[in-house]
Parts: sequence; C-alpha cells; structure tokens
Amino acid sequence: MKKPLDLIVFGATGFTGRLVAEYLNATYGVGDRVAWAMAGRSRDRLAEVRDALGAADTLPLIEADAADPAAMARLVAQARVILTTVGPYQRHGDALIAACAQAGTDYVDLCGEPVWMAQTIPRLEPPACASGARIVFSCGFDSIPFDLGVVFLQDEAVRRFGRPLQRVRGRVQVMKGSMSGGTAASALATFEQTSRDARLAGVMADPFALTPGFRGPAQPEGESAAYDEAARSWTGPFVMAAINTKNVHRTNALRGHPWGRDFLYDERMLTGDGPRGAQRARRLARMARVQDALLGFAPTRAALRRWALPKPGEGPGPREREAGRYEIVFSGETPDGRTLRARVSGDRDPGYGSTSKLIAESALCLIDDVDRSATPGGVWTPGAAMGMALVRRLHARAGLRFAIED
Repeated sequence: MKKPLDLIVFGATGFTGRLVAEYLNATYGVGDRVAWAMAGRSRDRLAEVRDALGAADTLPLIEADAADPAAMARLVAQARVILTTVGPYQRHGDALIAACAQAGTDYVDLCGEPVWMAQTIPRLEPPACASGARIVFSCGFDSIPFDLGVVFLQDEAVRRFGRPLQRVRGRVQVMKGSMSGGTAASALATFEQTSRDARLAGVMADPFALTPGFRGPAQPEGESAAYDEAARSWTGPFVMAAINTKNVHRTNALRGHPWGRDFLYDERMLTGDGPRGAQRARRLARMARVQDALLGFAPTRAALRRWALPKPGEGPGPREREAGRYEIVFSGETPDGRTLRARVSGDRDPGYGSTSKLIAESALCLIDDVDRSATPGGVWTPGAAMGMALVRRLHARAGLRFAIED
C-alpha cells in the first residue's frame, strides 16, 4: 500500500530535530520534491516550529507520544521512513522502533548507545526481515564519518590493489564544535544502565558487541597515550570510539566480511608530534580515566544534567554551528604492505550542524538510492545499508568531503 508521506521527522520540536526540519525545508521545500511531515508530543509546539522556519502551512503536523505504542503504530503507517531524534533511545525509542519493524517502515536514528543496540538487534531482526523494514542506527556524527570513511577507503583499496586493507586506523585530526546534548544524555543513560548491571560493562568494552555470532581477533587498544608511526603524531583516546568501532565491525560482518575476518580497526585523537603532543595525549588518557570513574557515581551524573548539559531546546547558535568543522584521517595497509590514506571532512560543527544534514540525507538515500534487493529488511549500519551510494550523496549534498591522499 502506498503511503502518503516519504518521511516523518519525529522529535521536530527538539533542538536537533528542528535543525533537521530546517534543513529539509531549505533544501527540498514542502511537498515539491519530498513529501515530509513533522511529529512530536505537542501540535502547538510543532506549529510554532513550522512558523519559525517559514515553512508552508501545508507542511503536515502529527501529534504523537513516544511512550504510546498505539500512537507509534499510527505514526509509522503514514510514511516510508521515520527519522527520529528523540533520545536517549534506551528510554524513549522502544515503541517507535518496534512499530517500524512490525509495519515494514524504514527507520533512521542518531543512536550512539551500544548497550541498547546490542539488546535491540536480536529482538528486531526477525520482525524487520519479515516485514521488509530497514532499521538503520547511528546516522549522525556517530557513526557516519567513521563508518563510511572506512567503506570509502576500502572501496578504493580494492579498486587499486584488488584486495582490501587488513588494518585501518581512524585518526581525528580536527574537531571544532560541541558534542550534542543528545549524545551526552545518551552517554549518561548508558553509564546509569551499566552501573546497575555490571555485565553490561563488558558490552561497552567489546568491539564485537554488535556482531552476534561472530568474534574477530583482539583489536588495538585505545585507552592510553601512544605514538602513531603512520601518522607521525602522538595520539590519545577518542571519546566516541566505543560506538564507532562497533559499527565499523558490524558493517564488515553485515557485508559478509569483505575486509576479512581478521580485520583490525581502531580510533584515536591526534595530538601532534614532539613533547607537547605527548603531553596532550597523556592528558587525554587521564581525562578519559577520570571521566569513567566520575560518571560511575549517580551524584556526578545528576550534577551534569542539572548544570552542564544543554537543556531541551538549547544548543549552539547559527554562527557557532557554521564555524565548526572536523577532519578525520584514515590510513591502512594490505597484508603485503601496500598502504592507502583518505581524509573525511565536514563543514559544520559535528554534533548539530553536520549531524542534522547527515541524518536527513541518510533517510532520503535509503528510500531513493538503495534498492530493496540489495538492502532488504533487517537491522543495518549506514555503511552496510547504503555504502558508497551514501558516500556519493553526502559528498554532493551534505558538506562532507571524501578524498584519497596519495
């Protein structure tokens, strides 16, 4: 049955959801090229957002509560794909994602919550496969630039060398901008979850937590300060490596291990060469240890929520978002020693300006550019579901640049 809408933005009254709606309205208009709608708990607030964006009065508004399974079932019946920014997903996402899996409606989110994802994948895979729903996690800064950066580099390696790289390193060289409040809130929710059940800490530490039934070789550690000979720089821990590395390994597994079952991948932050670079790397490692220790205490998490995290509807202004940027360098080698290097860069701050474009174009790529015979129903990563089609779309439309560095 043909659905009346291509896309529904669920959570459009939140800060990131509003940015997604702003991007869609500015880029695609209302109903001309994409039939889309905004959804959230309050129709009045949705109308305020529509007016503030200067969107046409014909833009549909749908009132729906994430806690109401019946409302979620009615919502997903109206569109080909649901784009949701309503997190933390472990608290607010179960009813919506289950409704999509049952109804055969495609789904994209910004999830960076490995424990919830690990619990959700085996539960959703059977109904999504049966209905044809394509469920795609992590379509924002975590983990698209990293997931697709590896896809892009490996695609070029196979083209040049006739074989993939057995080892790839992701190195964050520039990151100017703020982590989104949603990402921070999700991280705090995950710490709370693992503090209640110590077994879940193993999921966070396991690079293959999202590849049920498969376990690859031991991966490079990412917690200490270390000198990277390939990058000629000191490196320290990167805060989002815990989710990105899992998604990269899941992409490899979902694609049938084209990079090998012995594939190695790690992520770090470049801190520079020489004594100052070493000092910065050691400082990052200390900060990571202190952060993990402090976030294990409930009073610390409560204080962060009260005093440090953006409140609902808050975030950086347009100038800050436009001034932000990021650059990630990927390098790797084949088993016989041939090397390749690529750079992925984004033209907005990662947590808001870039993320809002990434998830919007991911949703449209899924329905416009990816045939269901290639990507049938199931639970996917962006790299496995859309691969190079999404690389090309983001390069052309969303301010990402993918380049091989010879």
